[in-house]
Amino acid sequence: MTGFSDDFAGTDLDRDVWVPHYLPHWSSRAATAACYEVRDSCLRLYLPNEMPLWCPDDHPPLRVSGIQSGVFSGPVGSTVGQQPVRPGAVVREEQPLHRGWTPRYGRLEMRARATVTPRSMVAWWLVGLEDSPERCGELCVMEVFGDAVDPADGAAVGMGVHPFRDPRLVDDFAAPRPGIDVSRWHTYAVDWRPDGAAFSVDGEVVREVAVTPDYPMQSMVAVFDFPEKAVPGEPYVVPELVVDRFRGESG
Repeated sequence: MTGFSDDFAGTDLDRDVWVPHYLPHWSSRAATAACYEVRDSCLRLYLPNEMPLWCPDDHPPLRVSGIQSGVFSGPVGSTVGQQPVRPGAVVREEQPLHRGWTPRYGRLEMRARATVTPRSMVAWWLVGLEDSPERCGELCVMEVFGDAVDPADGAAVGMGVHPFRDPRLVDDFAAPRPGIDVSRWHTYAVDWRPDGAAFSVDGEVVREVAVTPDYPMQSMVAVFDFPEKAVPGEPYVVPELVVDRFRGESG
């Protein structure tokens, strides 16, 4: 077994692991730089009100502050790249292959807390490097939309599989309510195996899927803001995801 651990003990991200940009090949590193800080043994990803739109020419209004543990693209002008912003999108800034934390199977977990509003979302998901076109599936461990947080029942936490262009996979995604307050610390985890995956919150299995990706995957961690959901006159609340640690044991 191969182990991975990041407790964010320093003053910056470990650049051998993390790329502090969100899918920069569809835009540029300069335009996709994350807003973050590393202090008190935590990573804080956040979205200030002045954050520019992400890929405004190719995507409906969206702002993102995210990091990823791998990146890959083809040359400028090609359509080779991870998670295309739209069908037919072309690479605007080539990204050399970077493999930070890219496990294939194992138990992976994140301890985190979040501030979300009705116009924001936080998420941790795994995607294939797409160094081969079919290696593009997604294994989402946690996805929380602020407008799906119920004061009585807690947050709906999205988890499961999206195939995209991987012919082996089937879409198997749901957002159960494990009865948690996402503003408090929780451990979100997946036990990922060749014959399935079990998703858990604080050690309790919440749901399972039968078919999983069978290739190395990188982590994507991000905070999203949807400006079109803004309510006129309401003050802007900065959404954030604060990560205490990542752990991984992979085969």
